[in-house]
Amino acid sequence: MHEIFVNYRTKGGKEVAYSCDRVLSARFGPDSVFLARKSIEPGDNTGALVRAARRSHVLLALVDEEWLDAPDRDRPGRRALDNPQDWVRREVEEALVSGVLIVPLFIGRRVEQLDPRRLPRSIAEIAECQYTRVELHSLETDLARLGDRLVRLVPALASLDRGARADESAPAEPDFTVRNDRQSGGIGQVSGNVGTYVHDARGPLHTGDGDQINGTQINGDGTNHIAGDNHGGIRQGFGTRTPRGGEER
Repeated sequence: MHEIFVNYRTKGGKEVAYSCDRVLSARFGPDSVFLARKSIEPGDNTGALVRAARRSHVLLALVDEEWLDAPDRDRPGRRALDNPQDWVRREVEEALVSGVLIVPLFIGRRVEQLDPRRLPRSIAEIAECQYTRVELHSLETDLARLGDRLVRLVPALASLDRGARADESAPAEPDFTVRNDRQSGGIGQVSGNVGTYVHDARGPLHTGDGDQINGTQINGDGTNHIAGDNHGGIRQGFGTRTPRGGEER
């Protein structure tokens, strides 16, 4: 038995349907996914579709931007979904009657949540099903997350799971900044007033109270004293040194 049935229209959903088959078959086994083009034996179109839709554990209903109003090739000027013989509609009907878990799979960000008032009454229930969304530019990752979700929902798939989970828990690279005790704000995901934060110090560093002393300390009455090597002359007074380069990011 095929655990996952891929329901799609050739125009608009074919590319994602084939990717679903490839990614999910690799994860759950080559016989776990039903895709009409590969799974139907010659001469057994109607019976195979109906049986597979009824017996699967999950039906993925691939919905692209034109899915709802896709034209009926046999009845010009009418929607395909309004035709009781439309195979996309029939497969969903069979799955609903059999109690199969249906997951609408929205392709792209422009697909809006389905409105039951615009669906045939026999499949209006899928508008209430929890959907998920995939993008063509991140299809592999999105389908890996879909697999993770199916494993949690369907025990039969959990027993077939070969791994390849999406890493949803990996933290994003932090954006290091420096703030002192007169500033408020946050570092990464930490908010509030914070003390001095230093990333990658490359020299002597003092972050507490008091003077910082690097090298020899000479205290006296203000007379000039020289400590260490005097190559290059003596420079007195105050100046500002501009560091080379900008902030490390």
